[in-house]
Amino acid sequence: MSLIDQIAKQHYAAPPKGWQTKKIKFLADIQTSNVDKLTVDEEELVRLCNYTDVYYNDRITPDLPFMEATATRKEIEKFTLQAGQVFITKDSEGWDDIGIPALVTEDMPGVLCGYHLAIFTPDSDKLDGAFLAWLCRADALNDQFKLSANGVTRFGLGQYPMKNAVVGYPPLETQKRIAAFLDEKTAKIDALIARKQALLERLAEKRQAIITQAVTKGLNPAAPLKDSGIDWLGQIPAHWDVKRVKHIARLESGHTPDKKMDEYWEDGDIDWVSLNDTAKIRANDYISETKFKTNAAGLANSSARMLPARAVAFTRDATIGECAITTKPMAVSQHIIAWICDEKLISSEFLLLLIYGMTGELKRLTNGATIGTIGLGDVKELRVCVPDIQEQSQIVKWVFDLKSRIDDTAGIVRSSVDSLTEYRSALITSAVTGQIDGLR
Repeated sequence: MSLIDQIAKQHYAAPPKGWQTKKIKFLADIQTSNVDKLTVDEEELVRLCNYTDVYYNDRITPDLPFMEATATRKEIEKFTLQAGQVFITKDSEGWDDIGIPALVTEDMPGVLCGYHLAIFTPDSDKLDGAFLAWLCRADALNDQFKLSANGVTRFGLGQYPMKNAVVGYPPLETQKRIAAFLDEKTAKIDALIARKQALLERLAEKRQAIITQAVTKGLNPAAPLKDSGIDWLGQIPAHWDVKRVKHIARLESGHTPDKKMDEYWEDGDIDWVSLNDTAKIRANDYISETKFKTNAAGLANSSARMLPARAVAFTRDATIGECAITTKPMAVSQHIIAWICDEKLISSEFLLLLIYGMTGELKRLTNGATIGTIGLGDVKELRVCVPDIQEQSQIVKWVFDLKSRIDDTAGIVRSSVDSLTEYRSALITSAVTGQIDGLR
C-alpha cells in the first residue's frame, strides 16, 4: 500500500453513517489550464485569474484585480470561471505550496483560469464547491496532493493523482452545513490571528525605534547634539565621531567552494555562513552553527579565509542587512560580508546594533528588482556614529535588556499564532472528515 493510500485509509477507514468515499474523478470534472499571460492580436481580450489570485485568496470574487491578457475562443469556452468551481495551485517552487485552493463565488464572464492552476468543477448533485474547497485545505486530501507532487527545485501535480485522490463526503445538505460552520469559525480564528500579527508588527516597530534611537542619539536625552552630515543619522551627540565602518572594522567576504565537488564538503568541520542561514541569523544576535560545513580543501578552493570569533556577519544579497555575531571561527560565502571589529574602537555588539538601526539606509543602497544586492563599494563607504567604548558598552547593555523583553513578548505572541494556526487546521480536518458531533 502506497503512502498516499495509507493517508486516505487513515482518514476514511470508518466514515460516519451516511458518508461515502470515492475518488474525486467520480465527483468532479478536473482539468488544468494552459492559458498564458501573453497578449496576441488575433485573440480576444480577457482577464486572467492567476496563481497569486488563488494563493492569496480563499475566494475568487469579481472585485479581484485580475490581469488583462488574450485568449482564443476555444480557451474562453473551456476556462471561463463558473460559480462553485475550486481552483488549486498545481505547480510551485515548494511542495508545501501545492494544492492551495480558492472557491469561485459566482459566474464571471470574461475571466479565465490561468496557467499553473487546476480546475475542479463539482458535480452539483454530489459535491458542494464550498465543501470541496475546505476538503482541499484539510490534511485528508491536501496531504495526498503534496505527496503526489513531483520535482526537486520545482514541483508539479499531475492530473492522475488529482483525479485519483480519495475523499469522504456526506449528503449535500450536510456538506453545506459543514462549509457554513467552517466559514464562521475560521473567520473568527483569522480575525484573532490578524490582531496578534498586528501586535507583532507594533512590537517590531518599537524594537526598531528603540535600537535606532539608542545608537544614533545615545541614552542621555540632555546631551548636546551636532549635525552628523549624514541624512539617515541626522543629529548625533556632540561628543560622538562619524566614521566609515571600514576604518574601525576589517571587511571580509568570500567565494563559495564548488557545490558540485563533494570532496569540498565531505567531513566538513568549518562552519560556512551562507544565505541558507538567513532565518537563523534573523532570529538571533549570535550564530554558532551553519547549515553547511566545508573542509580545508573547500576553504582553499574559495577566496574566503577563516575568520575569528566575534565577526559580524551581514547579508548583502536577497534579504539585505540580516546580521549576527559569530561565536567561533567561521568562513563566509560571497553573499555575506563579515566585519572584524577593532574592539578598541567599536564592539561587535555595537556594530550589530548600528546595522539593525540603518535599515532605511540599506534599503536606499539596495539594487536589483527581484533579488536585491548591495555593492561592495557602497558597503565600504557606509558611515556610522561612534561613542567611546565605555559608552558603547552602556548602550549595548541597555538595548539588549530591553530588546530581550520585547523579543520574549513577541515569542509568546508568535507561539499563540502558531497554536491558533494549528487549531484552525485541525478544526478543518475534523469537520470535513465527520469527526465533529452535530455536523455529521
